Amino acid sequence: KISTVHGKDGRNLKEWLQEQFCDKPLEQDDMRLHNAAYVGDLDTLRNLLQEDSFRRRINEKSVWCCGCLPCTPLRIAATAGHAASVAYLISQGAEVDLVDVKGQTALYVAVVNGHLDCVRILLEAGADPNGSRHHRSTPLYHAARVGGVDILQELIRFHADVDMDHQLGPRLLLSARTLNTLVVCPLYISAAYHHLSCFRLLLQAGAQPDFNYTGPVCHEALTRGLASCLLDAVLRHGCEEAFVHLLLDHGANPAFVPWDEVELEAPNRRKVDQKALKVFLEARSDPRRLTHLCRIRIRRTLGKSRFNQITSLPLPQPIKNFLLHQN
Repeated sequence: KISTVHGKDGRNLKEWLQEQFCDKPLEQDDMRLHNAAYVGDLDTLRNLLQEDSFRRRINEKSVWCCGCLPCTPLRIAATAGHAASVAYLISQGAEVDLVDVKGQTALYVAVVNGHLDCVRILLEAGADPNGSRHHRSTPLYHAARVGGVDILQELIRFHADVDMDHQLGPRLLLSARTLNTLVVCPLYISAAYHHLSCFRLLLQAGAQPDFNYTGPVCHEALTRGLASCLLDAVLRHGCEEAFVHLLLDHGANPAFVPWDEVELEAPNRRKVDQKALKVFLEARSDPRRLTHLCRIRIRRTLGKSRFNQITSLPLPQPIKNFLLHQN
């Protein structure tokens, strides 16, 4: 239907896109390679890529039979979830991190469409787990938003940044509203949608529990009554007590949440889960255990990039599990 929409000069949208963004004009383009990627026709892909003319076009952006967005065969196959075709195209020289006109990589569209096998293949082939700086979001941020636990695990395994969506960050740093700037944090978005499993995975992978858009909590926000940190935001979103427990266990500082007794009774506190509120208030009034403080200190000293080395430390397994929050 899109291909029948005409502009002022009589050309349809597909022709215009082809002219603006593709490597060849529409009338000169043989789209068999892209069409085969779209339907996952591996035999046709193999036959076509035996020809030099098609091998030269493996990274060419073109409009295929059912689309209007110029894309490479790999981007098309990843969108459709054809894992075997994705693997074969990569083996034949497809570049894994090429972007479409929207700045989306093959990995990003595989994540968006929930194709775990394609995600694994692309990551193992060296795809950037953080996607492209030309797009407004990252694969990990999207997985955290929709609750894609399995995909999130794979992205973390390949060292995706668990703390900040840098593509969103620069556009929001000028905002004075700290609650808005927290949105760039995957932990925040997973809590906002109440995806507890994703929230837990991110913290275990080293996401900062007191993260604000620049890193540690923004102290200036404390006097403005805005959501100053993740713990504050989790309470405001009415998340269950498990979210609060996880943040506290991973080192969140309850003192960063500047609620007094008057504010606790205010109308805007009605969303707060009462069990979660009780956990928070107890943590604010009680000193933390020495074992808890030691775990936080050790993990911070190691840094999130070295958590995988904990398993090789000459320590009893229960202590390793404790450090990895797997106890």
